[in-house]
Amino acid sequence: MDPLIVLLLGNGGREHTIAWKLAQSDRVERIYVAPGNGGTAAGLNKVENVNIGVVDFPALTKFAVEHKVNFVIPGPEQPLVEGVASAFQKIGIPCFGPSFKAARMEGSKTFSKDFMKKHSIPTAAYENFTDAAAAKAFVKAANFDVVLKASGLAAGKGVLIPATKEEAYQGVDQILVDKVFGSAGSELVVEEFLEGQELSILAFSDGYTVVPLPPAQDHKRIFDNDQGPNTGGMGCYAPTPVASSEILADIKRTILQPTIDGMRRDGFPFIGILFTGIMLTNAGPKVLEYNVRFGDPETEVVLPLLSDDTDLAEVMVACTEGRLDSVRVGVKPGFAATVVVASGGYPGKYPTGKAITLQKTAEDIIVFHAGTTVTNGQLVTSGGRVLAATGVAKDLRTAVDKAYAGVQSIHFDEMFYRKDIAHRAFTFLAEQTATANQMTYAQPKIKPLVKATRRVGADSEIGGFGGLFDLKAAGFQDPILVSATDGVGTKLKLAHMTGIHDTIGQDVVAMNVNDLIVQGAESLFFLDYYACGKLEVEVARDVVKGIADGCLLAGCALVGGETSEMPGLYTPGDYDLAGFAVGAVERNKIIPRMDLVKPGDILLGLTSSGAHSNGYSLIRKIVEKSNQELHSPCPWDKTKTLGQSLLTPTRIYVKQLLPVVRKDLVKAMAHITGGGFIDNIPRVLPHELGVEVDAASWPFPDVFKWIMATGNVPHREMARTFNCGIGMVLVVAPEHVAEVTKLCQEADEVVYQIGVLKTKADNNGEEVVMRNMEASWVV
Repeated sequence: MDPLIVLLLGNGGREHTIAWKLAQSDRVERIYVAPGNGGTAAGLNKVENVNIGVVDFPALTKFAVEHKVNFVIPGPEQPLVEGVASAFQKIGIPCFGPSFKAARMEGSKTFSKDFMKKHSIPTAAYENFTDAAAAKAFVKAANFDVVLKASGLAAGKGVLIPATKEEAYQGVDQILVDKVFGSAGSELVVEEFLEGQELSILAFSDGYTVVPLPPAQDHKRIFDNDQGPNTGGMGCYAPTPVASSEILADIKRTILQPTIDGMRRDGFPFIGILFTGIMLTNAGPKVLEYNVRFGDPETEVVLPLLSDDTDLAEVMVACTEGRLDSVRVGVKPGFAATVVVASGGYPGKYPTGKAITLQKTAEDIIVFHAGTTVTNGQLVTSGGRVLAATGVAKDLRTAVDKAYAGVQSIHFDEMFYRKDIAHRAFTFLAEQTATANQMTYAQPKIKPLVKATRRVGADSEIGGFGGLFDLKAAGFQDPILVSATDGVGTKLKLAHMTGIHDTIGQDVVAMNVNDLIVQGAESLFFLDYYACGKLEVEVARDVVKGIADGCLLAGCALVGGETSEMPGLYTPGDYDLAGFAVGAVERNKIIPRMDLVKPGDILLGLTSSGAHSNGYSLIRKIVEKSNQELHSPCPWDKTKTLGQSLLTPTRIYVKQLLPVVRKDLVKAMAHITGGGFIDNIPRVLPHELGVEVDAASWPFPDVFKWIMATGNVPHREMARTFNCGIGMVLVVAPEHVAEVTKLCQEADEVVYQIGVLKTKADNNGEEVVMRNMEASWVV
């Protein structure tokens, strides 16, 4: 193999780190850095600076030819976005970096967001704008907090995170009207503000294979505790403990590989290092942004972690030759941390030309140069971010301590640095330790929710081996216990996909307690089963909040549950949920009263809140067919997203029906769940009877109109799969209809007379006859 004569473009800490690592390669003969900095000017074997700007392509190509350069590595984004790879390709010199077309993934946020949408790569909800008024209208209508991003290159600073709608309106004007980010703000991306832990993945790619490096976590804000304006980065560490091996595998499967595959299939394969900013949300990892080059200061921590038998030069060459899978990319065990030392005043105005003195550091502490230069033999400051001290160690605490020891070796007037690098990691690790030592229901964030469900007969104190209930204290004389167990089916998948977890708990309660009330039973207590791969306390809290809300609506106590962590069985971010409810009814109040049900009895229907918890496998297929995203505006309710509307919790009918049951005014009740009217109503009827249901007797909700139209679902199938607007059906004697209706209406219930009982003979042998569907269930 020919020796490599490398031309490295850039002058930051990233370029010094790359030069430092390349210089360790036996294959590298010479490294020219254009224009370089004080660190690449002296002190590195094989390395020298060249005074040429990174976008002066004629001068760069001329120099490369004259000095027999045979490999080019662009450091910053600007030359890549302007097409440096093509400039060198024309003269036959390979370039470790993407083409002009592929560089649009960083050069245009609108382009990259549209790419993600096309290839189903998870990201925040968004819209692109060039008109300020239209952007403000979107912000006003959005039911989520927003982030404003200048679409073009803005040196990593073109992002505004408004705290209020008013701040968002001002930010729109700043970017699109006032042009505070210059031409980068000619187009604006308004996207959903994502919450969670943020991390960065740098991954090598040859257009087919993708090899990620350890996940890093940057510190963008200038001051401690993530306060103050954004910077290019004040420090970093890797690997971050917030990303488990399961999460990293999920990121590669759902984000990195689909990105590389999608770019190749779209005609612009990616060659080089892909930087992906990721937020770990409750709904799983989502992409914040792409960069098409090494990050800074991420480079200062991931390259020192490459194993001693990994040759960076060979890896880069393999990427350009389409054979990345033929070389080794190994990672040392342990951690690296870097602390950036900046000029006083950065990221605003700052002085330059300050003399720098550096003391010798230990072998596992490296000081990388960024904004430095040599003037008359003296090392001086020349930029905002001046130096980065990196420490490498077997554990994170020691790595951070070594990085700060490196900072102590640096001296110049008005130097500034953050003193809390990796604070999020240490907080996360402390919380994980605390969580591991507590039961789920003993969590401070969860215990008060459970306590709020106490009722007569149960105190809702959690922590014992079983839940107790005192039937005598609850006022029962001759009770029969009634039990039910159920889950929420594939509606749970929508909660995973949207990150909305605070309603699904009410669903699991409703599916159980509604099955108790149809027996005439009062709900007494509830237990849940929550299974996951790794317990995420905030998600569990939201789920339990929904369960507690449901228990309060039903009047039952949440007396306990089982939380089961099963790594390997559930993928990251997934969980399953089921419930178990117990109720009681006096022996002489049990329903259905089959002996009393007869032809001529009236069917009363209580309205549903939507699809409740059934039919969601079909609904998810319909959503996919519609080409709509769950974060898109809901077609039938513009105040919500599609996901929010579909996650409307199942109604609970217990409290409003107990007075009807206790007065012996109802003969039977059917909870309309999976199977719709066709399968559920016959369950409470004598064998010889059937029903005639008039589909025109209640309004057909918009959600079902959309399901039927978008999914092309036949009317009969709608009646067999969904509740179609009626969640509970009562069988009532004609003389009791008025009183039952009045009692329900006093409990704010909407009641419709929807049908009548008949003999099967009068029903042409059918259990359920649906009248007027075609005429009334129209879209």
